[in-house]
This record gives sequence, C-alpha cells and structure tokens, in this order.
Amino acid sequence: METNVKGIELRELWRRYKTEDDQRARERLVVAYSPLVKYVAGRTAAGLPPHVEEADLISYGLVGLISAIERFDLAREIKFETYAIMRIKGAIIDELRSLDWVPRSVRSRAREVERANVKLENALHRAPTDKEMAAELKITVDELNESLLAISNSSMVALDELWSTSDSSGDQVSLMDTIEDPSAPDPARALNVGDLKDRIAESIALLPEREKLVIALYYYENLTLREIGEVLGVTESRVSQLHTKAVLRLRSRMQEEAFAE
Repeated sequence: METNVKGIELRELWRRYKTEDDQRARERLVVAYSPLVKYVAGRTAAGLPPHVEEADLISYGLVGLISAIERFDLAREIKFETYAIMRIKGAIIDELRSLDWVPRSVRSRAREVERANVKLENALHRAPTDKEMAAELKITVDELNESLLAISNSSMVALDELWSTSDSSGDQVSLMDTIEDPSAPDPARALNVGDLKDRIAESIALLPEREKLVIALYYYENLTLREIGEVLGVTESRVSQLHTKAVLRLRSRMQEEAFAE
C-alpha cells in the first residue's frame, strides 16, 4: 500500500489542494493513494463469487478514495490512510448492495443461523458447536457448512461494520483506528463509543478459539483468508466458514444486546 510519492511532497500536495483548491494536486493525490484501492478491492474480492470482477471493485473503490480526499480534514488527528480505507470499503459495499445480487434464500439462512446462535447461547451459556447448531436448524453439519460458505460468498456485512460509526459529516470511520478530534470533544458520544468497543471485545473473547484466531489474524494482522488457512493448516473455504460463523455470532450478540437496552 506504499505510495510512490515522498512524504514531504504529499504534504505539499495536500496543502495546495486544501488551501488553494488546486485540482492538479487533487489528481496527483488520487494517483498517489490509488494502491489503497487495489488493496481493499483485493481483500474484498477474496470473499466474493468468481463472477464479481476485481476491476469493478477497484472502480467502485476509486469513488470512495476521491470522496475521502475531498472530505478529509487535515486538522483531525488520524492518518489519511485509515480514513480512506473505511470510505473505499464503504463505497465498494454500497455499490455491491445496490446491485442486490445476494439470493433471498442466502439472506434468509443467515438470519436463521443468527437466531439459532442466540437461542443456543442463551440456553447453553456458551458458543454452540456445529453439531448443536445443525440440530437446532434441523440440517446436517455438512449442510450447515455449505450454508456458511454460501453466506460468506454473498455477505457484504463484515466485522468492521460492527465497530464503525458516523462522524458529524456522515462519514463512516473505524472506532479501532481513529482518534476523536480534541478540538470538538463530545463526552457522551465518547462514552458510547468506548462502551461499544468494550462490548465487542467481550463478545470476541467468548468466541471459540479457532474463530477468535481467525478474527485476530484477519482484522488485526491483515492476513488474507488464504494466508490464514496456511497458518491453521486448513483450506481457504474452511477459514471462510470460520470467519462467517464468528461474524454471525458477533452480530447476533450485538443485536440481542441492542434489543435488550
């Protein structure tokens, strides 16, 4: 994700664009940060069906990059790369969702899996096993794994969305990687953000060990599903299933807590 422009030149480009509205500088910033788009598109494409072209994802992501450059506030104490990745990812997800290519049966199965997970966790006071989940859904373990793979290949809701929030301009920013602007403190919002992060951390801690490891390697170490498979000694599709189970568990827990409040 390295740019071919030196830091001092980047700072000058930012200055010219933000203070002088230099459109040439804006164009050079887009080119300089374009590797971010390829990086995000590549990671997104890894979990999508083969008919979804990476080139299309890059095209969607460029819209997010341009928006990020136009909206970025140099006074905020966050790295542009962090901010841009969130907007690039958001632009890609928004476009894919607008295409509405996910079969209704897959969406329905995902909701069934989430509901079954909540029911079993409440009854067992732990994460249910695949066998227990399959029995609750009245399907075989193989059918459960097939469903998880289909959900993984179709789902546009990743774990990142659980800990993203909108800032005052409506931008989606990551709670993990950003710092609140000290010039405009909002104690109530900061408390809510901190509480959400704590709840997510607690939910991750309750995951089965292999799912917890997949989450850590994918979201914190930025490994691809293939690389995680090499670490765990399993296939990429198995990692995809583990990732999907973890995300569905976390989503169901967070939604259950939200309804309980």
